[in-house]
Amino acid sequence: MATEPDIGARLDRAPWQRLHTTILIALGAGWLFDSFEVQMFSSAVGPLGDHFGASVFERDAVLAVWLGGILIGAVVGGSLADRFGRRRLFVATLLWYAGFTVLTGLSPNLAFVYGFRFLGALGVGAEYSIVNAAISEFMPVRVRGKANALVMNFWPLGAILAGLLAYFALDTLALSSAVSWRYMFVLGGLVALVVLFFRRRIPESARWLASQGRTGEAEQIVQTLEGVQAPSVPLADETSRPVTALSTRSALAELLRHYPGRLALGSLLDLAEAFGYYGLFALMSVVVLPQIHISQSGIPIFYIIGNVGALAGGVLMASLFDRVGHRRTVGTCYLLSAVAVAVLAIATQSGSTLWVTLAFVVANGVGTAAWTSAYPMFTELFPTHLRGMGVGTSVAVGRIGAIVGTLALPTIASDLGATASYSLVAAFWLVGAIAVGVAALNGGPDPSRRSLEDVAPLRAEPVLL
Repeated sequence: MATEPDIGARLDRAPWQRLHTTILIALGAGWLFDSFEVQMFSSAVGPLGDHFGASVFERDAVLAVWLGGILIGAVVGGSLADRFGRRRLFVATLLWYAGFTVLTGLSPNLAFVYGFRFLGALGVGAEYSIVNAAISEFMPVRVRGKANALVMNFWPLGAILAGLLAYFALDTLALSSAVSWRYMFVLGGLVALVVLFFRRRIPESARWLASQGRTGEAEQIVQTLEGVQAPSVPLADETSRPVTALSTRSALAELLRHYPGRLALGSLLDLAEAFGYYGLFALMSVVVLPQIHISQSGIPIFYIIGNVGALAGGVLMASLFDRVGHRRTVGTCYLLSAVAVAVLAIATQSGSTLWVTLAFVVANGVGTAAWTSAYPMFTELFPTHLRGMGVGTSVAVGRIGAIVGTLALPTIASDLGATASYSLVAAFWLVGAIAVGVAALNGGPDPSRRSLEDVAPLRAEPVLL
């Protein structure tokens, strides 16, 4: 009977099948609707705040609550995915956050909005861990990086759809503030359920099954992905060995003991991109848009154009990811993101709507290329039985950057000026680039076109990078 490394090697060599396409779309669609819901809130928070008479702080607190929920959900979801499998969590997290998104639209007061947003964010945080872990484990090695990056790039597509909905709901339909935000949340939650049509077809990760000693079931799924007619019932496996699932604390302890450098790299990359990406949008609303005097009705169009740039940047990166190398791509994109923020600062000072729009397209494009390349890279650095927890912990650290960036940058811009804010955002992107450079100098592996079992075998001794 096949061993765990054998299962991984066969998955890496498998020809592209229709099931691979289904998995890519199903997991990417989850990111699309996560983004759709997040971006939709940016358009809905104004009418929502007006409806409940919320102060600026109370409106910002809704976002902070959301990011805090993602932080907790990423760790818990990653741990659950490592203990109970990827497939169960695919459906559970989707139903969870879709349900609480609908309930947000039905909230009778601001307290319920806080509660439902936090609960919904737990599901989104879990998605970060589960989707990234699963897509790496399914895809053949020759296209794993490209497939991972394409899944991540469903995010800007969701942002574009959210911008279109906001434009029609808030402008074309001219709905009152009392109902427009409710329609957006309810519709967003219901539409997300479309993903269930695709996700019900995703099998369990064969790599995860093998890591749990369930090699008979893993063999059946591998045969399907190889294009072989698999038996209708799991193959008998007399050599199966039951594996005790690690608790959250035990999994984190093992990561810190055996993979401290890799966990540090993942955490720094996510911290840098979260601060840089969310910080960019915080500066847009507080510094940039007031400077160029875009009308309220023109803001959704401005963001739609910016997210078209994000999609273009991410897709271009995906096409080069495996050829250029994962580590080199990530480091270059983080460095370019820092430069793009500086260009945006110069464009803002010019006061030209055209130059600011072009600069935002570029900044959003390279920023999206940066974070959509970073996730696949650090996901590949952890072994299968710890992958969900490794990604979840990295994402949790990153959400701290998102919270600080979103809440602190407006104050910094007000007290110290826009230049200080731009400099801080650029500095965080540079931190990510430096972290990749340090990993390279210390001999850390570049995961591109290498088997996951080769990049992250289960070891008894510590692995620094």
